[in-house]
Amino acid sequence: MSRSRRKHNIRGNTSAESEKEDKKLWHKAFRRKTKIITTGKKNLDDIVFPSVKDISDTWTMAKDGKFKFETTDEDAKKWLRK
Repeated sequence: MSRSRRKHNIRGNTSAESEKEDKKLWHKAFRRKTKIITTGKKNLDDIVFPSVKDISDTWTMAKDGKFKFETTDEDAKKWLRK
């Protein structure tokens, strides 16, 4: 992909490389909670499953939000190629 370029000037607010660990913890908690809810239940139609907001807050993860940066010709060469 030698010719691929960033098409939009939007970046994440972060000092972390990725949210991999945060996602692993969230999915583990989600699976655990659904397992506890469904254990011993015969009729799964009456069960209310948890939502994302019940288990985790996305603002506490390593990457929290996005921002749009203004570009000049010099900045465009630097930022849009990453």
